[in-house]
Amino acid sequence: MELLHDEVVPVRPGETPDYDHDNPVVQLLGLVEGAVLAAGREYYVFEELQYLFPIKSLTLYGPSAPNSGVLDPTAQDDKIDFQKQNVKSFTSGDTQLLRGRATAGAWSVPFIRASYRAGPDSLLASRTKGSLGASIRLWIKVASVAVPSLVTVPYDAESGRYAIEFWSWKGAPADLRAVLDPRGQAAFDRGALVANSSLIQGEGDFSREALDGVNVYDFAPEHALHPVRPLHVELAWSDESGEVWDSLNGENYQFEFNMILRGWDNFLKVGTSADAHGGFGFLEYRNLLSNYWGFASLKQLSRTVPPWSFDAFGQKAPVERTEPFMAVDYMDIHIVRPNSAIGLHRHRDNQEVFMAIGDRSGLMVIGDWAKIPNRERCIEVRTLKPGDLALLKGGNLHALINPTDQDLFLFMFGGYD
Repeated sequence: MELLHDEVVPVRPGETPDYDHDNPVVQLLGLVEGAVLAAGREYYVFEELQYLFPIKSLTLYGPSAPNSGVLDPTAQDDKIDFQKQNVKSFTSGDTQLLRGRATAGAWSVPFIRASYRAGPDSLLASRTKGSLGASIRLWIKVASVAVPSLVTVPYDAESGRYAIEFWSWKGAPADLRAVLDPRGQAAFDRGALVANSSLIQGEGDFSREALDGVNVYDFAPEHALHPVRPLHVELAWSDESGEVWDSLNGENYQFEFNMILRGWDNFLKVGTSADAHGGFGFLEYRNLLSNYWGFASLKQLSRTVPPWSFDAFGQKAPVERTEPFMAVDYMDIHIVRPNSAIGLHRHRDNQEVFMAIGDRSGLMVIGDWAKIPNRERCIEVRTLKPGDLALLKGGNLHALINPTDQDLFLFMFGGYD
């Protein structure tokens, strides 16, 4: 893990950060609300939309007194000082990614939307001296499949971005156009909505009945909306000529939809046990996260402990270690009031679980405050439905937004850093 904190702002003793103005969660919610889709709203399953916003820069608050001068996060060892966890601000990168499920006629297919900032403030615009034109071009690889040549991405006036949606449509492209509304047809005609079932794969029925006794992690592994596998996306952008690039110095940008979200529809295995543990009748089970039954190799409950981080026993060591388990030292029930949010913050050391209970949904936010070798720093946003839980790792940024007019109930457990 490459530790990245662009800036840590000291907070003088006796002062409290102003969280009521320029709050980063409000900024993030604005990015979600500002996302534009190619077809009409009725063509998308909104609770399945997943957003990925790269982080260009990140500013954290410093610790409280008497540690106000300790601005190096690797040395901020006071476990009960929560101020040092909180994000002051962030700036988003030029790329945005969105994936989800689209419905058209009798079809229900996964899709991915890729977009790039228009105007003079993007990296690509600066390299072309602001003359990007009516379209730019994209090279993209989703899982193991890459486009054979550069794809033209038209400008979208509604969002102020260059944008394209790839739908996993297996029929003839003309058949897709025929079932779209006028908005979707216009996007199809200008190349902003395309059928590409090779790039965006959607094979496999993830209904409970089709998965009885199956190791879901290994089932339809290339599916663009796999319920438990991360989806890796590699891309680079160029101008219309294909000569000027924003490609991370030729290495390409590495993105991942990788929020660990589990629940009634996102499980590793499902089945039924008769007379479970000597009882009677039938028990239906869903394995969500496990070190048993062949799932230990996934290491989803383990964590890497770098030398600057505390382990489960509150100790540091000079070498990187791995803990194969999740340590728990608190369990809480929280009520997030209407139109409220748990702020965007990070935990340096420990893992944590957010679980929605009751009958309300919220927006779960998980991202990276440090660059991981196989992906850029990003903030990922998904809907946390009743019965869902999200697991965040040490070093993850996270927040929970309740954008509704009713209380949202949470069960939380883990350990603070």
